[in-house]
Amino acid sequence: MPTRLIECVPNFSEGRDLAVIKEITNAIESVEGVTLLDVDPGKATNRTVVTFVGEPEPVIEAAVRAGRRAKELIDMRSHKGEHPRFGALDVCPLVPIAGVTMAEATAYARELGERLGAEAGISGYFYEAAATRPERKNLATVRAGEYEGLHQKLSDPNWRTDFGPGTFDPGFGVTAVGARKFLIAYNVNLNTTSTRRANAIAFDIREKGRVKREPDPVSGKVVRDEKGQEVWVPGSLKAVKAIGWFIEEYGIAQISINLTDIDITPVHVAFDECVQKAATRGVRVTGSEVVGMVPLRVLIEAGEHYLRLQGRSLGVPHAELVKIAVKSMGLAELTPFDPEKRVIEYAIRDKSKKRLIDRTLVGFTHETASESPAPGGGSVAAAVGALGAALGTMVANLSSHKPGWDAHWEEFSATAVQGRDLHERLLALVDEDTAAFTAIMEAWKAPMDVRQARIEAATVGAIEVPLAVMRDALAALDVCRLMAETGMDASLSDAAVGALCARTAVRGAGFNVRINAKGLTDATRKAAFLAEADRLEAEAAAREEAVVALVHGKL
Repeated sequence: MPTRLIECVPNFSEGRDLAVIKEITNAIESVEGVTLLDVDPGKATNRTVVTFVGEPEPVIEAAVRAGRRAKELIDMRSHKGEHPRFGALDVCPLVPIAGVTMAEATAYARELGERLGAEAGISGYFYEAAATRPERKNLATVRAGEYEGLHQKLSDPNWRTDFGPGTFDPGFGVTAVGARKFLIAYNVNLNTTSTRRANAIAFDIREKGRVKREPDPVSGKVVRDEKGQEVWVPGSLKAVKAIGWFIEEYGIAQISINLTDIDITPVHVAFDECVQKAATRGVRVTGSEVVGMVPLRVLIEAGEHYLRLQGRSLGVPHAELVKIAVKSMGLAELTPFDPEKRVIEYAIRDKSKKRLIDRTLVGFTHETASESPAPGGGSVAAAVGALGAALGTMVANLSSHKPGWDAHWEEFSATAVQGRDLHERLLALVDEDTAAFTAIMEAWKAPMDVRQARIEAATVGAIEVPLAVMRDALAALDVCRLMAETGMDASLSDAAVGALCARTAVRGAGFNVRINAKGLTDATRKAAFLAEADRLEAEAAAREEAVVALVHGKL
């Protein structure tokens, strides 16, 4: 699974000719490393919203290819539709999903705009976080006048484009490239059919709030300021838009919410606030639904939130946190919620590639014993390290729930989270080690003029993976040591076995570092790798001895 993930949501001014749309999405899918998640054409709007994800570099390449294809296939001179627009590729926002900051997404948006201008002759503006001027931040302002007013707009020096030729292109128009936060469409289900009551709750929570009225229950006149403008009372949640509506299909009223900044108001906060505000009006929240897909962290944060309310350890696997989030917010009340289809990181995972860690223990063992050269010692070292970290995590989780230790549950929870993250990373390294070995084999097949350089690069990768195993396994030793010191006495042996596994992982991965380092031609880099391996092994030996001595002393 990619560690750096961005989403691109280009909107194309064509929603009726499916052949044209298919040509554009084919261009997107032609880029390796990009996953097309959704294609949503609209006849009335004559507009198609496309969603695809991947690591930043292939996403930018796919967006450039899509923009170029849109320029070839869409003619704005004949375009009509209900949605505001000013270009064939009307808008193209980048959204950071995982491992990418907003500042980085802004830089990628700028790069995308420059490439659209240089490689496709497309002109446009930067908006939202990528805006070059404050007045260009709002997309509605940038798009004001739409396509019909574009020729005049481009003649105004204040509206010179940020990239591209900057001249009026009657066939294409212009585009807007931006960087923005992930927007989540979210509906909360109510045990009422009353749109009025749903709206009242929506007004309670949304940032905009409601119009202030005089307290007189008969007149209820709108309160106005000295300039005659309506006075508004803000709602309780920032970065939230909401209205109430009735869904005939389900026979219930819902609060329809747009969460425009989940760093300010996460999904679980919106849900809890709806529960509270609904209760004051005699209405019950029965569940909720997410429209479309969400980043994994949305459900992880929600699961942790509800465990925290219960005073339970947060150091459970991510899959368990997702289940808790789905159950706590009733996300499956109206329709099934399948995380494999609704969580972005899960949906883009290449399920055609069989991961070692998805095998049974018997299957993994038999594969290791087979004539295949991989998995080998490196993958086994990572797997043993993951088991060591998992044992430390288990002791922390059990200790956090021990009767009489309630005052310390947060301390144990923090350790469990640390251990959980370590064993998740070590599990990923099981397959990464095999992939690194495969990369070396592939490098040997490269043409002679580039073969040595590719072998050297692949060898470095095959060293860095076991070094990562050594670092994480060493950190797992610390988890086991802490649990041997402070955890349940009944689990002392588990902490000790965890420490032994972690030490084995460090030593085993160290052998992989050394055997792969033999193939390096860069002597300086080779020496640095070996020195780090020596240091990690020495530290692991000392820490393991300390844990074993501690456990022996207590037993």
